[in-house]
Amino acid sequence: MTSSPMARVLRLCAAVGLAISAHWAVPAWAAGAMATGGLTSQPIGHYDFCKLHADECSIHPTDLEPARMTDAFWRKITTVSAEVNAAVKPMSDLDHYGKDEVWAYPDDGYGDCEDYVLEKRRQLSRMGISLADLLITVVRKPDGEGHAVLTVRTDKGDYILDNLTDKVKAWDATGYRYLKRQAIDNTGRWVSIRDGQQVLVGAVQ
Repeated sequence: MTSSPMARVLRLCAAVGLAISAHWAVPAWAAGAMATGGLTSQPIGHYDFCKLHADECSIHPTDLEPARMTDAFWRKITTVSAEVNAAVKPMSDLDHYGKDEVWAYPDDGYGDCEDYVLEKRRQLSRMGISLADLLITVVRKPDGEGHAVLTVRTDKGDYILDNLTDKVKAWDATGYRYLKRQAIDNTGRWVSIRDGQQVLVGAVQ
């Protein structure tokens, strides 16, 4: 039986609607959780940061369940990531402070990758997201250079907030090799990430 023109239009609209819906839903449901190992060394920059902000590095979150992924949560993390990326201007520690490996909040509007991470973590924590779900993470980029990103733990997997892109991606879709991140139960401790490899702490840019 031949369909009427109106029926064909309605089917087409429904198909387009499903495609659009899938386009926006996939990033929020596609990731898995990265596997972590045992305790590992703390990056020197974070060690020095903790000496200045001891209260921020001795927090023991009690709710260790990953954040619940919802459309509102997705909008929150993507918006904060993009806004911080736009607000902070990139500058190396050497140019900024005259030495390497300074982790600091970019309150003067300048910073490198760790500083973007700290600011995103600070803003999202103030919005009520547990620090157990906002983990500073050290990776190696495909070119071999060290880098820092923010891992957001959710019940739909781990997602990465990165100053090199406004797109929030599943951790295993970034092309990075994951090395270590903060422990979920202690903001001053770090754990290894399985299948990673050791990287010189001073190489983090």
